[in-house]
Amino acid sequence: MKLSLFAVGRLKAGPEKDLATRYLDRFAKAGPAIGLELGRQVEVAESRASSSDSRKREEAGLLDKALPEGCLLVLLDERGKLLDSPAFADLLGGWRDGGKREVMIAIGGADGLDPALHARADAVLCLGRMTWPHQLVRILLAEQLYRAVTILSGHPYHRV
Repeated sequence: MKLSLFAVGRLKAGPEKDLATRYLDRFAKAGPAIGLELGRQVEVAESRASSSDSRKREEAGLLDKALPEGCLLVLLDERGKLLDSPAFADLLGGWRDGGKREVMIAIGGADGLDPALHARADAVLCLGRMTWPHQLVRILLAEQLYRAVTILSGHPYHRV
């Protein structure tokens, strides 16, 4: 199963991008052995529309264009479902075992995600109740994807 990432905003060169890349590289190397592979990474510029609703609609349109047909859509939102790492790994493993071919995980812009995306999402998850800068969300997500692979493969990286 391919796991693709969609993000509003671009990571500039620096330590945040380096760390996110390090965990995504680990995921890309370890994942195929258990049926998970890194798909596309789509970054789009933040909308410059004048209102929050317009920005969210415009950014949702960009996500629609990037979303392959039949792909599961997972949104990251502070009001989403809070999972621990083993539950996140089980969710991914269940989709993989259920024959899902691709999952797109979306990180919205500063205004959040359009309500229409919430209505059609297959899952809405949160990485904690606090608000995180988008650069850190990328790192947290990349690390959790790698951690999920290690949990599913029985690797000792994740300690309980």
